[in-house]
Amino acid sequence: MKKLCALAAFAAVCGGPVAAVQAADIAFSVGQTGDSTMVYRLGLQANWDASWWQTRVGRLTGYWDGAYSYWQGDETASNHSLSFAPVFVYEFAGESVKPYIEAGIGVAAFSSTELEDNELGSSFQFEDRIGFGLRFAGGHEVGIRAIHYSNAGLKQPNDGVESYSLHYRMAL
Repeated sequence: MKKLCALAAFAAVCGGPVAAVQAADIAFSVGQTGDSTMVYRLGLQANWDASWWQTRVGRLTGYWDGAYSYWQGDETASNHSLSFAPVFVYEFAGESVKPYIEAGIGVAAFSSTELEDNELGSSFQFEDRIGFGLRFAGGHEVGIRAIHYSNAGLKQPNDGVESYSLHYRMAL
């Protein structure tokens, strides 16, 4: 638990000065791993106050994502994780609906190194993500996301785990 609190404090301290952000949004997601582990995620996301390569087709932007995930296993005890990641988003142009694709790499800390049949090797994990979805006028968003967790071989075993989820984001 001390590791999770330390990671959350580190993310809060480092996230502020790196880039100017707007108000945070709240995001919920539900998904599953290949081992039938259910994943429930609650996150706060803050858009970057910047965009690049803006054309009539779309623009590149991004957000900071901090989240708590609950992993409900069938065979072993449940697990918990905290994560923090910068996420790049290419948002296509649109009036009331804007399709987007996203990708990011961040860090996560798990409460246990076991998750069903997966031996994570360490509580510290990298979080790689890719996703796509739709942003609606009024600050709502729905999408599909795949997230992979691995310690990048820093400690063995390094089975890693993937989650596939449906998410919903709303502006606060």
